[in-house]
Amino acid sequence: MTTITPTEPRTSLRSPASALSFGGVLRSEWIKMRTLRSTVWSYIAVVALTLGMALLLALTTASGVDGAPDMLGGPAEAQVGLFVQASTFGVFLAQLVVAVLGVLVISGEYGTGMSRSTFTAVPKRLPVLAAKAAVLFVVTFLVGLVSTVGAYFVSTAVYSAHDVSASLTDPDLYMPLLGASLYLALVAVFSLGVGMMVRSSAGGIGIVLAFLLVVPTILQLVPADWAQDLHPYLLATAGTNMFAPTEITGTETLTTWQDLLVSLAWVGASLSAAAVLLVKRDA
Repeated sequence: MTTITPTEPRTSLRSPASALSFGGVLRSEWIKMRTLRSTVWSYIAVVALTLGMALLLALTTASGVDGAPDMLGGPAEAQVGLFVQASTFGVFLAQLVVAVLGVLVISGEYGTGMSRSTFTAVPKRLPVLAAKAAVLFVVTFLVGLVSTVGAYFVSTAVYSAHDVSASLTDPDLYMPLLGASLYLALVAVFSLGVGMMVRSSAGGIGIVLAFLLVVPTILQLVPADWAQDLHPYLLATAGTNMFAPTEITGTETLTTWQDLLVSLAWVGASLSAAAVLLVKRDA
């Protein structure tokens, strides 16, 4: 009499159903971002700062501080310049908010240990960095665009009482608004790369803020030709030159497109270094 030994079903060595596509990684990062209260409050702060600073500058200009009323009756180009200044004035503070947010997007995961779960689901790791950068860039750009356009309407409400106007369809107006929004998005992604490298909220925030605020100031104070030659190639300088008038930045070394290329180079360097360290180090 023979016995029949039950055979175990064969299991496939591959499990394609468990592998996340890049679209799935994007959706995952979008869910993480929109469910964090720090992200929501950071973007609210960006909008509030941009609108508030636009209102403050418009009211100051209209009230006659430093002889500003002379500009109100100026030619069309000068009037457009007023709207550009007011609409983008808050970006100088908003950049600090998105810089902190960019660091926290990744450093928070390392602090809570969620990074281990993330990299277990996506073992190749690089798609995680790409997805985080893409989501952060798009959301920050859109928030920046809403903020600067909203600041334009705030300025319009103030300047209209003085017969000063500018069309939003004027390239001299909407191009700086796009440049300001793009700069905020680039700062956020640059900070993401720094946060990925440092893996520390305090350390990453300190490095990014020093790079945006301290280094440009030091170079301006150094009485040497090399320092003045290097200053236009900093991220903060090149980025702000994409939208701010020359009388505010004080630099006119590069063209707008060159400023954009310099800014992209800084972001690319940050993400490239982060990608190398992400692959080589443990989660």
